[in-house]
Amino acid sequence: MTDAVELKRRTAELLAAHPPATTDRLDFLKARFDAGLAWVHYPEGLGGLGAARSLQAVVDAELEAAGAPDNDPRRNGIGLGMAAPTILKYGTDEQKQRFLRPLWTGEEVWCQLFSEPGAGSDLAGLGTRAVHESGGEWVVNGQKVWTSSAHNARWAILIARTDPDVPKHAGITYFLCDMTDPGVDVRPLRQITGEAEFNEVFLTDVRIPDSRRLGEIGDGWRVAQTTLNNERVAIGGMRLPREGGMIGPVSRTWRERPELRTHDLHQRLLKLWVEAEVARLTGERLRQQLALGQPGPEGAGMKLAFARLNQEISGLEVELRGEEGLLYDDWTMRRPEMVDFVGRDAGYRYLRSKGNSIEGGTSEVLLNIVAERVLGLPSEPRTDKDVAWKDLSR
Repeated sequence: MTDAVELKRRTAELLAAHPPATTDRLDFLKARFDAGLAWVHYPEGLGGLGAARSLQAVVDAELEAAGAPDNDPRRNGIGLGMAAPTILKYGTDEQKQRFLRPLWTGEEVWCQLFSEPGAGSDLAGLGTRAVHESGGEWVVNGQKVWTSSAHNARWAILIARTDPDVPKHAGITYFLCDMTDPGVDVRPLRQITGEAEFNEVFLTDVRIPDSRRLGEIGDGWRVAQTTLNNERVAIGGMRLPREGGMIGPVSRTWRERPELRTHDLHQRLLKLWVEAEVARLTGERLRQQLALGQPGPEGAGMKLAFARLNQEISGLEVELRGEEGLLYDDWTMRRPEMVDFVGRDAGYRYLRSKGNSIEGGTSEVLLNIVAERVLGLPSEPRTDKDVAWKDLSR
């Protein structure tokens, strides 16, 4: 059984064989994956050792102390937080061997082709079609929207309708789509921040071999639930130090700028500070629970709290700074590789946080998930559950 002592020994061996100061960054990351120290709870040969998930912190601490490079997880958050656990659970042996290593090292960035203009909150109502041809390929046509990192991605997790004659949840299949294939057209969507981190993606006669289907035909909705549950945990349950995230900049401003303080702002900041700390500790508990298995719907509650707190804290920061809070650093149209909440000014944080209650599942939909799947309340009446997708009003 792999324990902390064994992991420290293996980490020391990795560092001795590949000194971070003299080893190419990518070579070091590949060696770390091959040593089973990428994500220690994954199986051997797939970046792990079958160890307890909680022991990852032991490896990370040893490598950080040695100055070893990491895999820049923010740049490939969709791949690491969503695609990888889904491929691990549903992928074939060939798919796991092909995709997990370059995904973890960052050689291949991933994006998510789920939401559509007519199927955002009602994701199961999606209309992108995948038709199976006699040669074994699927031909995909449709449009996806709000696709983060599509302009940098090599691969995408994709759900498409493969059977319009059954109810909407039953006719979906999950695929791995090569973003460099003919027929994939990525177009920027400029946001309120001035940037275009999001994209819309048009799929025109894109041919996907059946070997890149993940899970069974028609079982895509169940496969997608693994992705979505991991997404909510990745967004709302990220590991943060005390005063990490949005509460950090406003707390520093409060301490460093006493002339901005008022009694009302003080009371509001205290309330939000406590709520942010409660959310941080709840996220830590959720991650400990994840060590025992797959994430459940509890991640929806964390994502809800994340969105609300970010919007309230950023609003307080703008108000605290007064006229300074109305300034904005740069409206230049850019297509960034990642979102940087704390590296920009208060105006950026205020505007960008508006998207937190939409991305990763709208707050309204997540409230339903919490009510029905966490609290066990009766579900809302739905008249479309047993109706074939082709017969639904659109």
